Amino acid sequence: MDFAAMENLLSNGHYVWALFVGRLVIEKLLKALYVKRVDPQVPRSHNLLAIAEKTGLELNAEQKLFMDEITGFNIRARYPDVKMRFFKKATHAFAEERLIRIKEFRKWLMAKIRS
Repeated sequence: MDFAAMENLLSNGHYVWALFVGRLVIEKLLKALYVKRVDPQVPRSHNLLAIAEKTGLELNAEQKLFMDEITGFNIRARYPDVKMRFFKKATHAFAEERLIRIKEFRKWLMAKIRS
């Protein structure tokens, strides 16, 4: 459901919220992988890189940077003092590029969960 919402938000020009929901998609998958590999009690964290590392995922440097970047979408989409700056940065091209990468990472994570 979140994945479809992310795509609908993008197509309707709600780029900030599309990025926020895209981050949620990845967070939920990382937590699902955590449950599968580590413990049913998921970490009470929204730091995607920290969660990924706790699952034992081997991430390359680019993936680590991307996890850090999209972790920030949580704060930038929610808090008024930084939301306006992010709103200006989150153009269609910016959002589309990040969401393509989120989709690729989602596919990779889903394969990890299934294996």
